[in-house]
Amino acid sequence: MKIVLLGYMGSGKTTVARYLAHKLNKTFIDLDVYIEEKEKSSISQLFAVKGEIYFRKQEGHYLKEILESKSDYVLALGGGTPCYGTNMEQIKNSNAFSIYLKASIPFLVNRLEFGKKNRPLIANLNNEQLLEYIGKHMFERAPFYEQSDYKVVLDNKTIEEVYCDIAVQLH
Repeated sequence: MKIVLLGYMGSGKTTVARYLAHKLNKTFIDLDVYIEEKEKSSISQLFAVKGEIYFRKQEGHYLKEILESKSDYVLALGGGTPCYGTNMEQIKNSNAFSIYLKASIPFLVNRLEFGKKNRPLIANLNNEQLLEYIGKHMFERAPFYEQSDYKVVLDNKTIEEVYCDIAVQLH
């Protein structure tokens, strides 16, 4: 079984994927970490030195590599991954189950406002700007996220509740 988790920044893709992989006894893969290992560079360095176009091209290449692997896994994507190139099409055409971790804008603002300093795209935004930024991005990205096989609403749920919602949809 191959599972791909997608959703907006701060939705908990990595945390849920790690938990899900542990519970299902599958390999956990974080796409950003995979890219960093393959490129021998951090994502922020890739953006700074080679630019976003290079990064997005490599992101699509490595996503395809993972999707075509024979082994089972739970894969956490970056928030923008499904929205570039043919990435969402690749996911849909693979034999992986895609799951959209769906969260409301207020929930995301609440989650992200305390960890902003670790996220360069939002580090310098105040809370009002953050609300507007997330709202704009969600409007642009939702059509991609909504193409996933399953959706799990996250707001006010524990990781165990999210896991149970996913398990029900997979069986």
